Amino acid sequence: MTDDGRFTIRIQSEDFDTAAEIAALSAGRTDIGAVVTFSGLCRADDASGEGCLVALTLEHYPGMAEEEIGRLVEEARARWPLLGATVIHRHGRLVPGENIVLVVTASPHRGAAFEAAEFLMDWLKTSAPFWKLEERETVKNWVAAKEADDAAAERWR
Repeated sequence: MTDDGRFTIRIQSEDFDTAAEIAALSAGRTDIGAVVTFSGLCRADDASGEGCLVALTLEHYPGMAEEEIGRLVEEARARWPLLGATVIHRHGRLVPGENIVLVVTASPHRGAAFEAAEFLMDWLKTSAPFWKLEERETVKNWVAAKEADDAAAERWR
């Protein structure tokens, strides 16, 4: 876990409170002009045709996951004038409707905050070491990487 008050990275099994995380990042700050958030939720879709999602189990490589997310945050800081960022990713068994991931970026201007948040999410989907096991009504499957996620991340090269 990394947390210097302005740049926070946490991987946890517990849920998070988006409003509390925004408040913690921006409290007492008069230099922040924009805060952008992205919350990823577990959804009960049937995109695979194998039944609705019952649960999603996220596994990660402890230490390596935090290090990779930290590297992504540092790259975002080098690209945009970020005044703070919070990245929280959950692990364990999650059911539809539960939070999975939160990205919060703070900058003097909205454009930088939006772009940095999108950059972080695109790369989280492709390079952070998490593995997803989908438990559906009829089957359990490990989720393979998606070409669309790879293409989204590639645009930032």
